[in-house]
Amino acid sequence: MRVGPEGSERPVLRTDEGTYLDLTPVTADIDGAFLAGGGVERVRAAYAAGELSEVDIAGQRIGAPVARPGAVLCIGQNYAAHAAESGAEPPTVPILFYKGSNTVVGPYDDVLIPRRSVQTDWEVELAVVIGKRASYVDSPESALEYVAGYAVSNDVSERTFQIGESGGQWSKGKSCATFNPLGPWLVTADEVGDPQQLGLRSTVNGEPRQDSSTADMIFSVAYLVHHLSQYLVLEPGDVINTGTPQGVALSGRFPYLVAGDVMELSIDGLGDQRQSLKNA
Repeated sequence: MRVGPEGSERPVLRTDEGTYLDLTPVTADIDGAFLAGGGVERVRAAYAAGELSEVDIAGQRIGAPVARPGAVLCIGQNYAAHAAESGAEPPTVPILFYKGSNTVVGPYDDVLIPRRSVQTDWEVELAVVIGKRASYVDSPESALEYVAGYAVSNDVSERTFQIGESGGQWSKGKSCATFNPLGPWLVTADEVGDPQQLGLRSTVNGEPRQDSSTADMIFSVAYLVHHLSQYLVLEPGDVINTGTPQGVALSGRFPYLVAGDVMELSIDGLGDQRQSLKNA
């Protein structure tokens, strides 16, 4: 975890017992350099040796678990039911778009509805955090070796900007300020196990919206890491948002978000998020 005011977060380890340990003796931050330099293994060794002191985080802000990623890569329509509710056929190859890395905020930070927006939408997604440089990965079978861990992600979207004013690309509707709450935790890959067996859910104002499983992904995490590495270089600390299941406002079944609404999202074993909506 990363805890503290925006821009001044400190690294923290959350134990299975629910205690929190100071990671500053091991690293100044949780970022690409930490992940690429064997940081997870160093933390594991320090914890096993009893070298980490307990810290009280009560009342402190929880930041995104990875310091500003170099890239936030997103996969569109990666659940068949979501593609259908969007009025599209399921894709035969992964649809890739980018979000600005400055969209990444903490899991409980406010989300700002952009000026002129009337179609701000929610999307619970499994985020994949890359742990080592991946270029031309040999096969999907070896692709998970490049994954450091996983987190809950909210791929907030403005549908008019994304579709009506896009000019053919989606990023204008995806890259507004605060549009990617991430966390609360980075759970290491070994503790997650099979990333295709995770339930994921969202609610708005306490009313259910999404309730699905990563088993329903069209393209698995392993496939995506392998596939993307054939086109671009994935760097440590990069984030891949792997797509959202059905149950978004774009479907026409639910109203879009307005100021005062509250989004809550969760993924099995990865924790919970909660954001209030405010006007930019």
